Amino acid sequence: MRRRRFISGLLGAGAGVGLTSSSGGTAGAAPVGAAAGPHDWRTVPAPACATAAQLLGVSAAGPDLAWAVGEEGRNGSTRGRPLALVWDGSAWTRLDLTHLGFSGGYLNAVAGSYGAAWAVGTDTGGAARLLHWDGTTWQEADFAGRLAYGTALTGVALDARDRVWLSGRNSDGCVLLRGDTDGWLWLPPPPSGSTTAPAGLRVTRDGNVWAYDSALVARWDHEEWTELPAPAGLRPYVTGLLPVADDDIWLTGFDYGVGGPPGKPPGVMLKHWDGTSWAAVTAPFTVGMLSAIVDDGLGGPDRIAGWDFWDQTRSHHLRWEGGSWVSERGPTSSSAVLVNALAAVPGAGGYWAVGMTPSSPYPPAQVYIEQ
Repeated sequence: MRRRRFISGLLGAGAGVGLTSSSGGTAGAAPVGAAAGPHDWRTVPAPACATAAQLLGVSAAGPDLAWAVGEEGRNGSTRGRPLALVWDGSAWTRLDLTHLGFSGGYLNAVAGSYGAAWAVGTDTGGAARLLHWDGTTWQEADFAGRLAYGTALTGVALDARDRVWLSGRNSDGCVLLRGDTDGWLWLPPPPSGSTTAPAGLRVTRDGNVWAYDSALVARWDHEEWTELPAPAGLRPYVTGLLPVADDDIWLTGFDYGVGGPPGKPPGVMLKHWDGTSWAAVTAPFTVGMLSAIVDDGLGGPDRIAGWDFWDQTRSHHLRWEGGSWVSERGPTSSSAVLVNALAAVPGAGGYWAVGMTPSSPYPPAQVYIEQ
């Protein structure tokens, strides 16, 4: 596959691409020049949390600083309380968030570097919440449209200058919010007028910002939007996007299909854009989900985190090797394991994968971390 970098647009993008008007991911999030060789995954002790607890997002600044976010005290569809952990190079510590006045809800995404870190979530009233790392803990942060009806935040990423980008939606249909020294600015909405908030976003190494969802895959080049056709599926959910080049884009997720008995497991969704259309790629397992994708430090594919319905006692990661995706298994657990998020560790190599065990948000579920 050719790997021409994004310079002036998606060349030869074909019909369905609008040209009128970047897991969550951070530019430079993977170690530069990392090799995609086999990785020996191991379980890392995590602090006890109120059941049921799960981690939904993870990000690393380096080997001695990382963050993980989620919720605790959830029971099925009844939301719990926001949960945040920090890694200091030797252990994960649970943070006290009572000072935030954010007693109910969850945090679903985090992005950080040694220069800045941000997390987003939603409270039980449906209001979007944005947190900023002060060097010790998380503090509430203001943003354009905060508490306004129709405002949601779904993802967060940093660019190479530690400028923060947020995916979400406001009442005007905008889906991308930029924050810098000049304040906050919602960018113009994509021309397709998608009515849902994107599942997340990714900032590429050349600074372009991608918002993605089952109904929207679009790139903001700081002047205008370029949209790709939405990935086809019956009930698809997109969890990650990795743009490598104009004819080399990877998309991960799952698809529940239509019908079937209650509790029917989803099917794995792995798709590739070749500059003209999306094509389904056969993964090493087919029933379950793919939850995140990270690059190899140079912008190419590296790892995908996954959950294998037929073998739930181990995470089922995918490794890019020899031009295809191959299986890479995590350590065996005494109960089912669900990995929700994946992050590469800059500067030192390696990864953080986080989620919960067992694989449903009911007591006695606890957070799960592997490295």
